[in-house]
Amino acid sequence: MAQKGCCAPIEPRRPGLERAQAPTNVRPRRRRRGLDEWLGGNPVLVASYAVNEQGVERARRLIDARQYVLDSDWGESQPTAADENAFLERHGWEEYAAWHLGLTEGATEHTKARYAFVFGDLRRVHRSALIACVYRAAEWRHKAVELAAHDLLQHLDRTSA
Repeated sequence: MAQKGCCAPIEPRRPGLERAQAPTNVRPRRRRRGLDEWLGGNPVLVASYAVNEQGVERARRLIDARQYVLDSDWGESQPTAADENAFLERHGWEEYAAWHLGLTEGATEHTKARYAFVFGDLRRVHRSALIACVYRAAEWRHKAVELAAHDLLQHLDRTSA
């Protein structure tokens, strides 16, 4: 019996074949897609970061001085490019650097690209910023920065308790 169109005729079900069973000797494959697959097969180069000890010390001092915000929406609180530019004009690169937990390896000094993982609003430490730093560093496997941010988060939680 020929059928027009793209589909083959449906065969009637036979008794006893309602539920197909998977072979017992084959385990289902769980495969994690790589980032290059997510981006259409183009390889992705991820920057490397060193821990900015100056930033870690600044965060620790601010936490000890109780200069922190415990409950904030980091998406709303994080400094904008305009905020950063105004801060740079008033304070310079040394102060700007101290607000970041990571230093981009290979990036030119005194450029915004050099500094990563901002932990506050350029006035106070934000708990939500430290959580974002931990999450983002873990996501991209920047273990040293992840651990530094995690330690600061623990210090903040102990101090604010």
